Amino acid sequence: MNPKGYVVILEEDAMIHELLERWLREAGYVVTACEAMSDVTPTLVIADVPEPQSADALICSLREMYSAPILVLSARFRRGLAGSAEAALRLGVKKVLPKPFTRKELLAAVRKSVTT
Repeated sequence: MNPKGYVVILEEDAMIHELLERWLREAGYVVTACEAMSDVTPTLVIADVPEPQSADALICSLREMYSAPILVLSARFRRGLAGSAEAALRLGVKKVLPKPFTRKELLAAVRKSVTT
């Protein structure tokens, strides 16, 4: 069976990283480490942004490293507080998903990020 795509996850919290990896694998995606991407071009980069102040620099660095769409996860970009999320979208992020989120919300955001 062909994978739906290749995903790089940048998440410092090991438990969240493991959960994201499990959900994505169950949905048919291949999750790989940044270092292992020399053979494959990622379909999506999922990055946690712990502090909105660091978002611009992180997003710009990811844009230099990857041509793939970026999905940002953040507890700081809460629902209804769109200022930083809007800035991230202007920098080329496909979607900002506020934490906490459900499996259904994550997979919907992944589908939207890779198909638009």
